[in-house]
Amino acid sequence: MTDYEVTKTDDQWQAELDPQEFAVLRQAATERPWTGELLDEQRVGVYRCRACGNELFRSETKFDSHCGWPSFYSPLAGDRVELLEDRSLGMARTEVRCARCGSHLGHVFDDAPQTPTGDRFCMNSVSLTFEQA
Repeated sequence: MTDYEVTKTDDQWQAELDPQEFAVLRQAATERPWTGELLDEQRVGVYRCRACGNELFRSETKFDSHCGWPSFYSPLAGDRVELLEDRSLGMARTEVRCARCGSHLGHVFDDAPQTPTGDRFCMNSVSLTFEQA
């Protein structure tokens, strides 16, 4: 297990996060597609980890991937997120976590040839906050 800059017990996280936030951020659940408040966010700004406030993505890298979750082609910097192999649900995927607190954000896929990186960081809205620039 990685040592994170922000570490808390499950009880502490549960006291700070609502039940859906806790399920997604700390238990790697997934919000229902097309339901997230940030899916259609178009303003210029920064997306942060809802659990610890770490800056993760900029609006310039957000794109409409038609998958039902906010998608970005690159994190703010490579060290802002942690990529882990995820073999749950009987498939191989790459989980994306906040590098500062270890919270689950979503998954990254290499299925976006229309972007500069070819990557689709498919994030749960509930894992993020948005700060307008």
